[in-house]
Amino acid sequence: MQDEEIKARIAGFPHWHYQFDLKGNLTPIFKKTHVKRHAQRKKHFFDPLVGLFGGSLEGKRLLDLGCNAGFWSLCAAQAGCDYVLGIDGRKMHGDQANFVFEAKEVERDRYDFFLGDLFETDLRRFGTFDVVLCLGLMYHVSKHVELMEKISEVNNDVLVIDTTLSVAEGSFLELRREDTKGFRTAVDRGLVMHPTKQAVRDLVEEFGYSVSVLEPLFRNEKGELEWMGRGYRTGRRKAFVCAKKTDLSHLS
Repeated sequence: MQDEEIKARIAGFPHWHYQFDLKGNLTPIFKKTHVKRHAQRKKHFFDPLVGLFGGSLEGKRLLDLGCNAGFWSLCAAQAGCDYVLGIDGRKMHGDQANFVFEAKEVERDRYDFFLGDLFETDLRRFGTFDVVLCLGLMYHVSKHVELMEKISEVNNDVLVIDTTLSVAEGSFLELRREDTKGFRTAVDRGLVMHPTKQAVRDLVEEFGYSVSVLEPLFRNEKGELEWMGRGYRTGRRKAFVCAKKTDLSHLS
């Protein structure tokens, strides 16, 4: 794909949630501060995921729910994943993801992006997956038990959840409203539920997963301890690594 074509196709999309470097052409992320935030999130939960499998996702099949423009799918492909399937409810996101993978020259048989309503889609038609990513999705849905049912029936090992939380005590789902017109919100359901930390634990354990809640603490380039964005600092957002088979005892 030539430089001018890449520039034209980047400009053809009204919004970009993630910044990609496509042969020297950066996509115009909607908020500059999120470049660092996405890099921190990658260190926080994606790098430990790859570490669980010895530093590579080679031989793994991965399902990316609510994949947006394919940022995490691309991370998986670059980590050696044999096959990645991304699902999203917005056509623009699927078009962006296919474009990104094409520009990055990822082999065509290693990925697919599917447009559809997650709750109306039979995920079993796509086979089983060693890893499922549920990143920035759980607080955009209202049917959490059904979501876990759908995930569990196709996931044979690791599930990674990154979600905004309700800070209520106990195991609860807090009902909220959100504008379905926003490109960062639910596609067609104005009523959503934010789980508490304990509710996420209870949900995944009910479906046979062990779970480790990651603490968002690591060192910056200077070796100084650095906390991630405000949501993670206040406990309003957490990342969970869950597994049916893989030992999570060394994660913290």
